Amino acid sequence: MSNHLKVKELVSNITKYLIGKKDAAELSIITLLAGGHLLIEDVPGVGKTTLANLLARSSGCGFTRIQFTPDTLPGDITGASVFNMKTGDFKFVPGAIMNNIVLVDEVNRTSPKTQAALLEAMQERQVTVDGVTYKLEEPFMVIATQNPIEFIGTYNLPEAQLDRFLMKIKIGYPDLDEEQTMSRRFIDGVRSEEAQAVVTSGELIEIRNEVKKVSVSESAAGYIISLTASTRENKSLSLGASPRATLALISASQACAYLNGRDYVIPDDIQRVLTHVLCHRIVLTLEARMNNILPEKIIESIVNRIRVPV
Repeated sequence: MSNHLKVKELVSNITKYLIGKKDAAELSIITLLAGGHLLIEDVPGVGKTTLANLLARSSGCGFTRIQFTPDTLPGDITGASVFNMKTGDFKFVPGAIMNNIVLVDEVNRTSPKTQAALLEAMQERQVTVDGVTYKLEEPFMVIATQNPIEFIGTYNLPEAQLDRFLMKIKIGYPDLDEEQTMSRRFIDGVRSEEAQAVVTSGELIEIRNEVKKVSVSESAAGYIISLTASTRENKSLSLGASPRATLALISASQACAYLNGRDYVIPDDIQRVLTHVLCHRIVLTLEARMNNILPEKIIESIVNRIRVPV
């Protein structure tokens, strides 16, 4: 079986248990293939944790879940050096971050100091404890969730950390037919824990290397640059997309093309992932927030202004 078909099977394996959420499944897989990290913001109970668990099970990766609370410490994330009284030496005890796919549940419910402990792991694929650096095993991905309707006891993620997430998505409520199907499967005893791996972690690394080789033409790269640069000139934004956003958009577009069985990027790939890559990286002006202007509308207006390459 070709790697393209394995990726398609990965999508099917997730949507078999996450009913009616093919778009969310595909976007999460695009993030995984691009080597990025995913932020899921949605109300409780729509399947954020289930999606992360299914992604890990389907890809044959190790999985760790970290529940962030106000008293979670940086050492709980990265690990710590513990004194061994028998040997008289300090021994490093790995933290929860030492796995392939790490779910950080309710990332905005812990202190900024603990949130910052994720930065090195997310960007450098390593953690440093007591001056010693420990490399993280590939493939590595952080999936963070947050609840948009809770404000008491939460801490907004700083822009520097938001910029580390390749994409931000929402899952949304199922429609009536999908919820009926979900209920029927629950009654029949079908559980997401039954999901089996359709690729190995080694195959996933191989697929990631193939994704990096997906061709991005000069016109496609120019289109991406024009889109991100336009956010820096928009009067409704106090902070536009960074150059890291440009690189993230390239990577996500390559993964989207690969998911669709192509070895080259077309404008449709760029537009498919654009909103999810940029919306969490831009900051609205006070006036725009007062006028209830949504980031998605700003991105949409930019897309309508920029000429699409042939």
